[in-house]
Amino acid sequence: MRQLCGTVLIMEAIIVGLAIAPAIALEHVHGSTAGAVGGGIAVVAIVLAGLVGRPRMGWALYAGSALQVMVIVSGIVMPAMYVLGVIFAAFWFTGIWLARKVERRPPPHSGQDARVAGSPVSRSGLADRLHAGPPSPFGGPGFGVRDSRSFTRRSAAPFGGPGPRSRDSRIVNT
Repeated sequence: MRQLCGTVLIMEAIIVGLAIAPAIALEHVHGSTAGAVGGGIAVVAIVLAGLVGRPRMGWALYAGSALQVMVIVSGIVMPAMYVLGVIFAAFWFTGIWLARKVERRPPPHSGQDARVAGSPVSRSGLADRLHAGPPSPFGGPGFGVRDSRSFTRRSAAPFGGPGPRSRDSRIVNT
């Protein structure tokens, strides 16, 4: 929940901050009023983005929802904020819904190999870390997942194939 809702609030802060200049240029509102309203909303959104999803900070979701209402109401001062407020409110409530849906899902079953799961090394988790390779920066399994069986050579051909073939298609023993 923290990443999804925090991302929505950060993006909202950026867009609201960028909306200040057009509001002033199109002379919808005086520069100081646009800066105060837009800047205030952007600062509150950034602060809430850092708090949402943390332990004992459940109130941050309610505050973020109130911020969405404030953005829509700020359309009175800057009319473009009506549209931006509705769009980001939809993102906000969709983010909360999706995050709660994912948090309720049970964890996936561990797909450990029976040979590795029965070994005393796997009880400490060491075998899993050794076979995983370096961690992926994208949150998936590590790059270069290896198995110790791939390093043993059982035939003359690479990757455990049948070996080289002669001209008459018979397998040559090596």
